[in-house]
Amino acid sequence: MLPLKDSLFVSIKGLVTEVGGLMTHGAVIAREYGLPAVVGVENATQLIKDGQNIRVNGTEGFVEIL
Repeated sequence: MLPLKDSLFVSIKGLVTEVGGLMTHGAVIAREYGLPAVVGVENATQLIKDGQNIRVNGTEGFVEIL
């Protein structure tokens, strides 16, 4: 059984965090699920509002607010 936080990865399409790096738990789990992830995005929680559509480009490391 997945830990509670890990079970959330089943329902998301990408991950953006303000802190962390490539080896943080979230980034590792995102890779395991094949999800795009961008970590260490300064002020992400202030710039991205709840329910807002975004595009997460994990390959190039950027987040686009749509």
